[in-house]
Amino acid sequence: MNRDLYIDFAKGLATLSIIFIHTAFWSGQFYIPTEIRVFSLVFDVALFYALSGITSGSNIEKTFYRLLKLQITYMIFVTFLFFLDYFFKVFGLSFFSMEWLQQFYSTFGSKYATTNISADPQWQNLGNWYLHQYTNADTFPVVMGSFWYLKVYFILTVFGVLILRFFPKHINWFIGICIALTLIFTICPWYYPDGQVGYVAFYLAIFLIANRMRNKKIPTKIIPVLYGLVAAALIWMFWYYGSEIFYKINKNKFPPKLPYIIWSSFSLVTLFVLYNRLKITKDNFITFIGKNAIFFYFAQGISSSLVYFLVVPLKETMPWWILMFIIYIINIILALIIANGLKKVDQLGWNVLEFLRRKTAS
Repeated sequence: MNRDLYIDFAKGLATLSIIFIHTAFWSGQFYIPTEIRVFSLVFDVALFYALSGITSGSNIEKTFYRLLKLQITYMIFVTFLFFLDYFFKVFGLSFFSMEWLQQFYSTFGSKYATTNISADPQWQNLGNWYLHQYTNADTFPVVMGSFWYLKVYFILTVFGVLILRFFPKHINWFIGICIALTLIFTICPWYYPDGQVGYVAFYLAIFLIANRMRNKKIPTKIIPVLYGLVAAALIWMFWYYGSEIFYKINKNKFPPKLPYIIWSSFSLVTLFVLYNRLKITKDNFITFIGKNAIFFYFAQGISSSLVYFLVVPLKETMPWWILMFIIYIINIILALIIANGLKKVDQLGWNVLEFLRRKTAS
């Protein structure tokens, strides 16, 4: 079966959008206007859950094997990150001073500045990362700040494949339940649960809807209706909540509530409209990013942390839009370099595990 390059292309564009979001919302807090930061959320993480739904099937063994491989790759990455963060602190304390390290970390702003710098390795952090408790990595704060997606992905993929396998004739019912729960949590926020329930309810609905769209094409005559509904929902949102809701979209993202859901509906409709309509026939730079999306996702957390050290000295020297464009391009280039490096680290990690397997099996 030929690989659908549209999926890789969409993943690549979604990854580039995530890099832009993290360019705008992290280091961009120092110089990018709020309006631009909010607009960056139009094409957001919901696209990844939809693309996962399109490509997922009911094969439990295959899905669990894929999740296991992802977990091991994730553990190799956070182990690498842990020692990178630790050795940098040892380097700073050995060759400079505690004051120098504190000044270095203050570049990220007071919200992310560390208060516990030590030459002793904080092994509990590595254990927490393995178990998807994303305590901060001081040297690269954006990494753990963007990893909430991964935990939700693991949870909803397990639920999703179980539904596809054991309830194939009742998928619409589960979509309805997820949408109903999302509406209840929005209308009655005092019922909103802690933890991942709210995230999974909304994103599982997207996952299952996308799976129902698999190998299908939205009729041309339906497209204006869909975009009309999106426009009507946006008009209602601003009428009901007031214009100030525009500046609160990001607050409604964690966990996803109705304003953020409406805001992200344009990107989801566009994804489904172009599916089986936009034909990508050759590999290109964007499909390359899509095929290596997980490594770029890991890499952009590091690169989005590094660009802070360009933003802080340059933010007063040029117009914000020029600086934003420069930083975004640099962020993409850094992510490309780091992603290729992480692929090599991942291969090394798998080779070490294979070596240990052979030694312990003999």
